[in-house]
Amino acid sequence: MLGVRGRGCVFVVSCCCFMFLAVARTTSPSEVNALSAVKSSLIDPMKHLRNWNKGDPCKSNWTGVKCFDRIGNDGHLHVQELQLMNLSLSGSLAPTLGQLFYLEILDFMWNEITGSIPKEIGNISSLKLLLLNGNKLSGSLPEDLGYLSNLNRLQVDLNSISGPIPKSFASLDSLKHLHMNNNSISGQIPSELSKLSKLLHLLLDNNNLSGYLPPEFASFPDLRILQLDNNNFKGTEIPASYAYMSRLVKLSLRNCSLQGTVPDLSGIQNLRYLDLSFNQLTGSIPLNKLSDNMTTIDLSDNHLNGSIPRSFSDLPSLQRLSLENNFLIGSVPANIWSNMSFNTTTRLTLDLRNNSLSSIFGDLNPPENVTLRLGGNPICNNLNIRNIGQFCGSEAGGDGTPESSSNSTMICPIHGCPEDIFYEYVPASPVPCFCALPLRIGYRLKSPSFSYFRPYEYPFEKYLTSALSLDLHQLSIDSFVWEEGPRLRMYLKLFPVFDANHTIFNTSEIQRIRGRFTSWDFNGSDFFGPYELLNFTLLGIYSNTVSETRRESISKGILAAIIGAAACALMVSAILFLLTARNRAKFKNKLLRKNLFSKISQKIDGVKSFTFREMAVATDNFNISTQVGRGGYGRVFRGILSDNTMVAIKRAEQGSLQGQKEFLTEIELLSRLHHRNLVSLVGYCDEEGEQVR
Repeated sequence: MLGVRGRGCVFVVSCCCFMFLAVARTTSPSEVNALSAVKSSLIDPMKHLRNWNKGDPCKSNWTGVKCFDRIGNDGHLHVQELQLMNLSLSGSLAPTLGQLFYLEILDFMWNEITGSIPKEIGNISSLKLLLLNGNKLSGSLPEDLGYLSNLNRLQVDLNSISGPIPKSFASLDSLKHLHMNNNSISGQIPSELSKLSKLLHLLLDNNNLSGYLPPEFASFPDLRILQLDNNNFKGTEIPASYAYMSRLVKLSLRNCSLQGTVPDLSGIQNLRYLDLSFNQLTGSIPLNKLSDNMTTIDLSDNHLNGSIPRSFSDLPSLQRLSLENNFLIGSVPANIWSNMSFNTTTRLTLDLRNNSLSSIFGDLNPPENVTLRLGGNPICNNLNIRNIGQFCGSEAGGDGTPESSSNSTMICPIHGCPEDIFYEYVPASPVPCFCALPLRIGYRLKSPSFSYFRPYEYPFEKYLTSALSLDLHQLSIDSFVWEEGPRLRMYLKLFPVFDANHTIFNTSEIQRIRGRFTSWDFNGSDFFGPYELLNFTLLGIYSNTVSETRRESISKGILAAIIGAAACALMVSAILFLLTARNRAKFKNKLLRKNLFSKISQKIDGVKSFTFREMAVATDNFNISTQVGRGGYGRVFRGILSDNTMVAIKRAEQGSLQGQKEFLTEIELLSRLHHRNLVSLVGYCDEEGEQVR
């Protein structure tokens, strides 16, 4: 054995290397149990969670489970994200979700989950994104969700949630996005919500809300979108204080049973979209000029009187002016369209039907880009106005549904792409008819601030590719269509960057792009508004890249620990080598008596003799990408054994080979080193002229 001094040296080095060698950790047992209970409460007809009973959640790549790349203070790994979007899951949400105390993203979007939202989720103080939209959840919103002080985004829209909005939500100090539209939420909107100083988007449309509109909302310092359509605030007036929401981009109060007058919103310089239609508003339309950014003004289906303001003639970005079904009188100002500049994508719809307009002010000769509807006005009976009939007939009385599009593929050889049916020509490739395999993405703008998309298609492409760190030619908007809301649904295709040798995304790039979408890690766009990721479809060879492979999933923190462990192992080995040589004569007779020249692994507890083939498989044939260190003795590789154990493997180089006796002596000495701060020797290999441990 080593002398006391030798053992002391090894112990000192071992203690110094403690922080590097403690890498073989597992997921917190309480979180493993919580995930098992979550799986038990779900119905998984497509077997997406079939690997949730195999191995360790953080080390075996359980579907949708992402862990921190660092070890917690308790010595365990912890779950950071639970991403289970669009997996056809049903069943219910388990209360044990509240035991995932380190969770930052909880995503169950677009499934068929029923039952109520567990109040225990309020225990996850680290939670930043709570995404439950697009399910069949019912019951009321738990008061306990108000404890989530780090929550940035709360999406429970498109469910069947009822009951009131908890006043405790006023404590969500970090909340920027509150989306609860398309439910059955009832009662008064709590005025306490005005305390949410960071709130940007408040979407409560299509519920059963009643009472009054809180005037305190005017105190929101950063609110950009306020959308309350299709609720019942009967007898309520629009608070005059809303005129001071200086950063508001979109105000939509459609079909809310509102009364009173239209407030003067000319002071809101960022306002782009105003919808106050289908209410009982009275009086005249304010005369002051609205923001130059206005794209949409919808005041239809009210009881408004007076004339059309001349200020509407000086709105350069206007796309839609809807004033139909009111009591407006006077003339139609032709300079609304004559003052505008049009290009091939610009459109303007003026719907003035069913008023009391009697004349035209200017030349009634709008360009093709303008749709003008005058039916139901006295002006249509004036035969002295040239061409008046074409603006008054039934063919001009459509509903004004905005455009949709489906882009066709460029003209290229029919069978020019690889036989894989999912390869396509890249529409905007720098080289014509270049083939690649795209990522297919369902995407929806939940509250855009425009009525027609074509003029903003290119700015949107620039915005999205910039957010994803892609080149502009890598994005193709395959199709888009307006849906009820109005919301804009798109089908996107993302292509690899042009390279004749690379026609597919690699796994890390797929995961990076998907992560940007699912973490909402985009710079905000007030104009395009909040978005929904509907699906992220992986076809062809991409279908095998849903989760990271074991070797690819080694985190940077653990990899750094392996590198440190490898360096430390080299240091310990060097010391052991010197001490072994120094004490060789002393131990020779004893070692001979124990016959250490034969295979000793079977005689040493906890040490296994591996074949060289096993070592090669564990390190991908000692691939350079798995090398984590190098010393005078040889190289150190990270490896994954057949039982998924992660190890550091040291392979001696030709000039550093010891005699078999010395090598086996060192193996025995290493096997005897035991300390709580040291990772034990797992095994060795000495066949085919190799010395590996």
